[in-house]
Amino acid sequence: MKKIYLLGAAIAALFSVQAQDCTNGRYENEIFTNFDLTADIQYGANLNFDGTNQDLFLDIYRPTGDTDNSRPLIIFIHGGSFVLGSKTGIDVVPLAEMYAKKGYVTSSISYRLGMKDLFTASGPGESGSSEAVMRATQDARAAVRFFKKSVAVDNNPYGIDTTNIFLVGSSAGGFVALHLSYLDQTSEIPSYINMTDPSLSGGLEGNSGNPGYTSDVKAVVSLAGALGDTSCMNNNTTPVLSLHGDTDDTVPFGTDMISVAIFDLLVVDGSETVHKKAESLGIKNCFKAEYGAGHVPHQTSSAYLDTTEQYITQFLLSEVCGEPEYCICNTPADPIPCHPLNGPAGIEIEQMEELLLMYPNPAQNEIAVSLEGFIIKNITLLDINGRKVLKQQVNESFANINISSLNLGVYFIKIETEKGMLTKKLIVE
Repeated sequence: MKKIYLLGAAIAALFSVQAQDCTNGRYENEIFTNFDLTADIQYGANLNFDGTNQDLFLDIYRPTGDTDNSRPLIIFIHGGSFVLGSKTGIDVVPLAEMYAKKGYVTSSISYRLGMKDLFTASGPGESGSSEAVMRATQDARAAVRFFKKSVAVDNNPYGIDTTNIFLVGSSAGGFVALHLSYLDQTSEIPSYINMTDPSLSGGLEGNSGNPGYTSDVKAVVSLAGALGDTSCMNNNTTPVLSLHGDTDDTVPFGTDMISVAIFDLLVVDGSETVHKKAESLGIKNCFKAEYGAGHVPHQTSSAYLDTTEQYITQFLLSEVCGEPEYCICNTPADPIPCHPLNGPAGIEIEQMEELLLMYPNPAQNEIAVSLEGFIIKNITLLDINGRKVLKQQVNESFANINISSLNLGVYFIKIETEKGMLTKKLIVE
């Protein structure tokens, strides 16, 4: 079922420890022309699967000339099937640079790579592959703690706000981001993972460095990632955005077997399954199914990179700025949004659906919107990619909306009332 999920986090934003300055397009547009890169900062070290000690490094990107010293932090985690990839990979660096120019502090991290038994006849199996995920997740937790420690002990040298830390993971990095966010109980660790292995000592948090600080984050973005089992999402409320190609033959779109090289590893829950679970649990979530796309299309296609940027931007705005936006999840043939996750009760939806009048549709220059018995607070128009193109304050039950400046095409009109939201498709011709 196609859905449009309300991301509205305005209430939560009121309780944030430090309010962010979201004026002048900050965090939405590239308001800085350049960024400063500090590379190869060591954030930890740990034993790898083969017993060798590995130092762990990260790169930090900061907007050039920025005077703000309390900025949201995005940690990017690269892909590569847990055997390849780099913190300088094309799946993460363009995004890290882009969001630094939007006013964020961004970081791209390395983590322990490799799987035991990868080059044997039997392959790594579910044990070897899952232990690789666990090691990488322990490292990512250490990276989060590194930044929290830098504020608590080192006088905040990177100018970050630790109440606004986000993870964005690509492919294998998506696995890491999701497991860091949702695998938070020792009882949820599968029995086939040998937590007595020296490379996995320290339990969920691990021993990769910076103990004494929490590793929880505010929200997570998964780009073609998956969870080993969505049952670990129970009793967790971390907001999640996923983008995933429905023809992905590397990481399953839904629930299916995942492989590396010639070896089948284990059945995992891809993005579609993750978001069905999130919805059933009432977790704020947005899922962009990239119909017709394969694995991590944003790293080879500028069009998909643009779509990825639009969705991440709106999702993070809802967390950082309390911007009550929607993510639009559609099919090419019929991109009609459905109900908001946190919207009005079913009876109120039905009442508003019955009373709503919107005409003409298709329209050319102006549309009229009427919702008798309800006060329309705001009307917002979004384009096919979920980008806001028009917003009008109303505060009555009727409004005329001038659309003469819009390009021809399909839009979504979001009608906000004191009781909740309605969204309808609008065609401008």
